[in-house]
Amino acid sequence: MAKSEGIKLIANNKKAYHDYFVDEKYEAGIALVGTEVKSLRMGKCSIKESFVSIQNGEVVINHMHISPYEKGNIFNKDPLRTRKLLLHKSEINKLESKIKIKGYTIMPLKVYLKGSLVKVEIGLCRGKRVYDKRQDIAKKDAQREAQRDFKVRNLG
Repeated sequence: MAKSEGIKLIANNKKAYHDYFVDEKYEAGIALVGTEVKSLRMGKCSIKESFVSIQNGEVVINHMHISPYEKGNIFNKDPLRTRKLLLHKSEINKLESKIKIKGYTIMPLKVYLKGSLVKVEIGLCRGKRVYDKRQDIAKKDAQREAQRDFKVRNLG
């Protein structure tokens, strides 16, 4: 009997895709306490200002805001505390060697529930220049215009 792999998106980091080129993606578990999981199930999470770093051979996520659970009273933790990400040692070593290269960073891309587990998708990213961002905006505008023309042609 296989578990159903229902994926429910909790938080998405659109800013990361706007500011960075995502070269590789990794799925990581996250070490949480009970009230944080309950709060995440209610969708109260923000990863806009968060970033991932490697400290003492462990991958941690900083400034990930998980709102305190209303009924958690004394069991609630600090909403912005540093949380450990769960990755294989080989993946950590690979990420650590890549971020030593100039221009690479690790960003959280999305937080989601996979079955009953909370997962974080992190990406190995390179920063975009201003002209790269302009090119992306121009592509989106061209696609939007093409879709609009296609819709007008098919309706008329």
